Amino acid sequence: MGLFKFLKEKISGKSNAQKDKYVAGLDKSRRNFSSKLKLLAARYQKVDDDYFDELEQILIEADVGVNLALEIVDATKKESRLNGISNPSDINELLVDKMFVSYAQQGDDIQNEIVFSKDGPTVLLVVGVNGVGKTTTIAKLAKRYIDQGKKVLLVAGDTFRAGATEQLTIWASRLNCEIVVGKEFADPSSVAYDGMKKGKEIGADLIIVDTAGRLQNKVNLMAELSKMKRVIQKEILNAPHETFLIIDATTGQNGVIQAKAFKECTDVSGVVITKMDGTSKGGIILAIRDELGIPVRFIGLGEKMDDLEEFDLDQYLYGLCLGGDENNG
Repeated sequence: MGLFKFLKEKISGKSNAQKDKYVAGLDKSRRNFSSKLKLLAARYQKVDDDYFDELEQILIEADVGVNLALEIVDATKKESRLNGISNPSDINELLVDKMFVSYAQQGDDIQNEIVFSKDGPTVLLVVGVNGVGKTTTIAKLAKRYIDQGKKVLLVAGDTFRAGATEQLTIWASRLNCEIVVGKEFADPSSVAYDGMKKGKEIGADLIIVDTAGRLQNKVNLMAELSKMKRVIQKEILNAPHETFLIIDATTGQNGVIQAKAFKECTDVSGVVITKMDGTSKGGIILAIRDELGIPVRFIGLGEKMDDLEEFDLDQYLYGLCLGGDENNG
């Protein structure tokens, strides 16, 4: 049970503010997931095939995804039999180990913060369907980097959704940062072009570009995003440097489907999970990483502007499985 114990020790070294935010933000998910594990363990003195079948179901119901749930439980079962582990509590500790390894080994290396370009502005393209909290997340990201001393420019490229430009303009005013907007129903690429020109003129460190989220017409969306990228690249070499996909945690497996669709439309470099505090099915993070190999870069753990945190695998698993459990020591 090395990783499990290591996880608890590592988390104990984190600041209380960090731990408390993850524990509070994952409260609904933990109550659902951890309580089911405990109830399962209480019903079995020794594990058997029925135990592992129920364990699979718990993972699937937590939105981990069917394939990943089967893989994690299979790995847990093999190691338990190899080492003669039959105590349900020990099995559940082993399960956390396998969840950790599954995420860590999938896809690219984990990199949360944006790496800024040394030559001119860094461009961040933000994609996601309407209603996932895209505009608010853009504002939170802007605040994060403004607080780090970066000059941020917002570009209101979602010209088709009613109120999108107005919402982003209000956030720009609150954050005291500049914004580039276009007329309603204007070509998003023209707004992106104006944004790149403006970003270079004012010496912006970071240009955050909002985009349309009309996934129901994927062909048009793909064409629109491709055109925006071409326009951006003509003005700023190697841009966009990052593309963040915003996913609402409460949408569950629909969020995974959205992620797959957007990955087909554009080069997604990271996922931002919103409304994590509002879901009881916290396994979506593992599912996205497993099925797409894309790292979760940031996680929304509340509604306040400072509640967008760098994704931390240790704290996520602690908050999901252990946090707030005084008897788990």
